[in-house]
Amino acid sequence: MRIVTAYAYDTAIANLQKRQQDLSETQTQLTSGKRVNRASDDPTAAARAERALASIARADANKRALDASANVMGIAESALGDSVDLLQSAREALVAAGNGSYSDGERKALAIKLREIRNQLLNVANRPDGGGGYVFGGQGASLPPFIDSTSGVTFQAQSGELLASSSEKLNLTVDGGQIFLKSKTGNGVFVTEPKAGSNSGKSWITAGNVTDPSQLPYPSGGGTSATYELRFAGSGTSRTYDIVDTSTTPETPLVTGQAFNSGKAIQVPGKGMTVTVSGEPANGDIFTIGESTNSQNVFKTLDDTIAALSQDNLQGPAAQQIVNTSMTSIDSALNNFLGARAAAGESLNRMEGIESRISSLKLAAQQEKSTAEDLDLTDAISKFQGQQTGYEAALQSYAAVQKLSLFNYING
Repeated sequence: MRIVTAYAYDTAIANLQKRQQDLSETQTQLTSGKRVNRASDDPTAAARAERALASIARADANKRALDASANVMGIAESALGDSVDLLQSAREALVAAGNGSYSDGERKALAIKLREIRNQLLNVANRPDGGGGYVFGGQGASLPPFIDSTSGVTFQAQSGELLASSSEKLNLTVDGGQIFLKSKTGNGVFVTEPKAGSNSGKSWITAGNVTDPSQLPYPSGGGTSATYELRFAGSGTSRTYDIVDTSTTPETPLVTGQAFNSGKAIQVPGKGMTVTVSGEPANGDIFTIGESTNSQNVFKTLDDTIAALSQDNLQGPAAQQIVNTSMTSIDSALNNFLGARAAAGESLNRMEGIESRISSLKLAAQQEKSTAEDLDLTDAISKFQGQQTGYEAALQSYAAVQKLSLFNYING
């Protein structure tokens, strides 16, 4: 077999270059700590690492959304707590206003206190979120969502909630209109009130109670809502009342000519409801009973109460009716606030679980990325040392062999 000297030299040089390239690649891996520095190093591992990197990016984005939502819900929970405290103060003022010995001046002083509470509540409703928006801004608002005008407080934002872009339901706002302007009217099931323009103001009616839920005509289910009137006749010991269903044509009497006793519960026959009228209803006085709706505006409730307590020559029975009606409305608003606060607290609790899941997913993705591309340093160092030794041996052997030509022998 004939070996050409030039071919042997070329083969040796090519082998040296290959060993040098392998040594350089191993050195690069040791320097970076990565087994895969380019997709060509290991296409399959590079694809796994890229997918893991995308998962890490999603986890980071979800964590940022979670942090933003947690900030908003924390502010909302605190704001609703402030709202509850303010309404509790308003309720205490109303209890005092019901004192029959109070003068007009004392009730007007309470009205001034209620006005201050109302203004503070408006500030709470317009509380900013610290990021240029408003906590109770519905689907987003760059201006305060609640506007105070001569006609009262209105909600100028779009109803609903603004959600973060995330696989989980994360609120960036709360529907303030639902919380502040849409509490249940009356006792939450039905509403009692004096019929406008028909009463003398010497008696008052309570919010009423449910005695048998199975007999209730409410909720009406979208049909015609039943309405009733409690009508008084006579005077003194001969004072009587009738209860009439006014939602039918003709009207349907439910009970007639019943003797009236102040402060004694009055049963609405077959309807599972009782109400109590106190004081001295005059002949022709009428109280109405209707279905509760989600339409109570807490600011309007306070405005109406303030206006009523600011009247001159306010008599005891009229003041008591104002107090009863206002306290029922404020209690309903309190329940609405407490429910919203509980929901905000539950959201914060749920976020702890979401944060844990996000952290677990991110850790799994990081481990997958590390498995796909990270270098086994012990193995790499051993490999580098072996390649280095082999490269040095190849250099030495080439240096010795390249002198073994015929021309070197003749010249020597």
